[in-house]
Amino acid sequence: MKRVIRGRLRVLGALPAALALVVALPAAATADSDVVFTIKDERIGESSGLVASAQHPDVYWTHNDSGDSPRIYAIGKDGATKATITLSGVDARDWEAITVGKDDTGKPAVFVGDIGDNFHGKWPEVWIYRFAEPATLADATVKPTRFRVKYDNGPRDAEAMLMDPRTNKLYIASKESDGGLYEQPEQLSTTGINTFRRIAAGDSTVTDGAFAPDGSRFVLRGYFSATVFSAPGKQVGPVSVPLQRQGESVAWSADGRSLLFGSEGKGSQVRRVELKGDNRPDSVRNAPGGGAKSDAKSDEAGSTAGDKSDGDSAADKTKTYGPGLLAVAGLVLLFFAYRRLGRRGNRD
Repeated sequence: MKRVIRGRLRVLGALPAALALVVALPAAATADSDVVFTIKDERIGESSGLVASAQHPDVYWTHNDSGDSPRIYAIGKDGATKATITLSGVDARDWEAITVGKDDTGKPAVFVGDIGDNFHGKWPEVWIYRFAEPATLADATVKPTRFRVKYDNGPRDAEAMLMDPRTNKLYIASKESDGGLYEQPEQLSTTGINTFRRIAAGDSTVTDGAFAPDGSRFVLRGYFSATVFSAPGKQVGPVSVPLQRQGESVAWSADGRSLLFGSEGKGSQVRRVELKGDNRPDSVRNAPGGGAKSDAKSDEAGSTAGDKSDGDSAADKTKTYGPGLLAVAGLVLLFFAYRRLGRRGNRD
């Protein structure tokens, strides 16, 4: 009975946030996007994190939210699983994020964040696991390094973890009404507690985040919106996101030109949205053909094509139907969130 009560309390606690999303939906906009791949592995029903491999082109690491064994999956551009890596000696309590960086020797490493906390303070500490990214894609079991994590202002509920490739520093974005961006201490310790310090305000619906390959930009996404930053607390601009069942993940493309958005659900799609203007990282904007003139030509071409069209333009259709579609999506999200959290409550 206590398990059921805890599960129902969790559901009730999630309803205000979900309702707030529905109310805010008319202000959002859907994005023009392309499907990069569809996840084929039926074991992946709650993909909650996504990051491009540092060693294997067109391969992305992902993992389930909860209810799975402690394993991550390497997904190829065809949507098939290329390798499954199991982490020994740990539990997958509430895995919410994944990123890549380097270990203490400078070799590529994968970081998994067991940082979810639906009760906003139930867990006295959370954990980050690190293991060497395999040079060869094959099923394997590895022993990860564990980092114990707390926050300087008390327990937080978080779903976003990202790493600056320039400094190899980790950041966590909490998902609360007083959400914030937290930075790791100067050096991560494997023996003591690592206290992450709040360095900037955040949004209440952040579900994931990622740094650009050159580190000059990072993005934080929510269910129906995303924002690009040039530094903590310094917004560059919004990015429209694809309409998805439950948008949980975001990754930067290897070339820095696009963002990839993922969602929960079996057979979920990962969709690409091309970045424009100052939202693009420095390495793209400063590259030949990557300046403002290219954007102007692209915009002009799009405008001309729209003028010649006999019907409504895509932009007009988005303005006309987008809010309604998003409102329906919000209600659907509310329904699935209720069912999903209810199932979690029954498992606890």
